[in-house]
Amino acid sequence: MKINLITQNPLKIKAACSVFTKYDIQLSTIKNDYPEIQASTSLEIAKYTALEVAKRLNTPTIREDQSLFIHALNLPGPYVFYVEKILPAEKVIEICRKFKDNTGHFEVASVIAFPSGETFEYVYQVPLTFGFEIKGKNPIGWDGIIRLLDETRAIAEYPEDERLHIWSRGYEKIAEYISKKIDLKKNI
Repeated sequence: MKINLITQNPLKIKAACSVFTKYDIQLSTIKNDYPEIQASTSLEIAKYTALEVAKRLNTPTIREDQSLFIHALNLPGPYVFYVEKILPAEKVIEICRKFKDNTGHFEVASVIAFPSGETFEYVYQVPLTFGFEIKGKNPIGWDGIIRLLDETRAIAEYPEDERLHIWSRGYEKIAEYISKKIDLKKNI
């Protein structure tokens, strides 16, 4: 089976490929810009785009969206891309100190949509903390203060390959779903 993945993010491509090759599923990346709605959850955002592209291209399509939550503020959620541009890491540290809460989480929503309108959705959270000092060489945005739970290093301090298993969970669930679907068709 061949499926499309909508992303320009090399880490998402690497995470998806690490999973789908194990299941003998061909993955093709779509790097075109497709409409991305503004919504209050990552699931709504991922589902909308996956469905639109699956119908337009008449092929199964995957879209993943990530949100980041600072628990002290219960935001920015899906708006992280915008907020990270205007709120420097130093301000996030200040907010966490003021509220005495440096916890947060990523929310990752992975959706595969089929041209028929059928979808399979998987959402999970990745707990994290915000450090009180910026670490790493040339951290981008908040990468110098975000630490996965029980980790002392900031995301900017270690290779993406060490974190690949975290970001591939949604793709794994989709691959399992597709495999079961293919097996069902074979047995009918």
